[in-house]
Amino acid sequence: MQPNKLFDYLKRIPPKKLSYGLAAVALCLGAIWFWKMHNQPATTVETIPLVRTAVAGTGGGPASYAYAGEVRGRYESQLAFQVSGKIIKRNVQLGSVVQAGEVLMQIDPKDINQTVNSSSAQVYSAQSQLKLAESNLQRYRQLYAQNAISRSQLDQYENAYELAQAAVQQAAAQYSQSANQLDYSLLRADAAGVIAGITAEAGQVVNAGQTVVTIVRDGEREVEISVPENRIEELRKASQPTVSFWALPEVKVNGHVREIAPMAAPTTRTYSVRISLLNPPPEIKLGMTAAVSLTSAGDQNATLLSIPMSAIYQTQDTPGVWVVTDSTVRLRPVQIVSLGNNQAQVSGLRSGEIIVTAGVHKLREGQQVRLPEGGQS
Repeated sequence: MQPNKLFDYLKRIPPKKLSYGLAAVALCLGAIWFWKMHNQPATTVETIPLVRTAVAGTGGGPASYAYAGEVRGRYESQLAFQVSGKIIKRNVQLGSVVQAGEVLMQIDPKDINQTVNSSSAQVYSAQSQLKLAESNLQRYRQLYAQNAISRSQLDQYENAYELAQAAVQQAAAQYSQSANQLDYSLLRADAAGVIAGITAEAGQVVNAGQTVVTIVRDGEREVEISVPENRIEELRKASQPTVSFWALPEVKVNGHVREIAPMAAPTTRTYSVRISLLNPPPEIKLGMTAAVSLTSAGDQNATLLSIPMSAIYQTQDTPGVWVVTDSTVRLRPVQIVSLGNNQAQVSGLRSGEIIVTAGVHKLREGQQVRLPEGGQS
């Protein structure tokens, strides 16, 4: 359409309709411009995160472990009465020092005395019967020599005499047994030592074989510790343990692993281990709290590094650490040896390497990071 004809056409359109049409055209042009502006691809700008880092340092060489324990005696005897009865006397206290043969407790002996008296009377009766049988045998031997009786009659009296002898022996054995029972009413120490436990009191009725006193013999001293099952093999390879004492902070004693229990305790699922003390000083007493430090011999040549526990990044079953190299992070698998005091001893790192210590779960392999001023925070 030519401009003149377009102008004449627009003059014939009413002004109101013309304004509405121009507004509609302007609205369409604006909508098209808005659509084009908001559908253009946006320029992506990646933010390089600032990370907190630390320098991996040496954590003391080979792995070491400490176990709490208690000072015990190597030989501990649990003593019991060999007869039943009521305890009428207790002569010792916890911690009492006793000598071999010393009387510790006594059972009421009245019933046993009656048994002894009855056995003694049976002995006298048997001896009287033996004397009578011996006299009859002598008379009938004389009669047999005079052909006054037959051989069968003499055999009867000889047999009666032998039965009387056997009855005397039986009565004497019963008397000896009852006398022993009377002696068993006294509980004596079987060796010199210290009273470590008392489980019965005067006035209590106890059965034969029921433990009433525990005595720790004089001699070697040990420390008993409990070790979890995952440390047993390391314990077998451990070098000489060092024992310290809570009440004697200045005292340290060397020891050696003497005994490892073949089975775990049913409640704690730990193994009881006995550590013998080598040349313990006299101030070490039974029952003292001790700490046994063990160094694993299998790790003597492996250098361990100490890092913050927050630097550990767990992926499934494999722990790792983000190592920063040229402002880029790489995940390095590590092996955790021990944990404690918010620090972890690990192998698999080199001393001096820069590791990320915060926000480790937000990083990805090969991601660029920014280090704080000085390279460490």
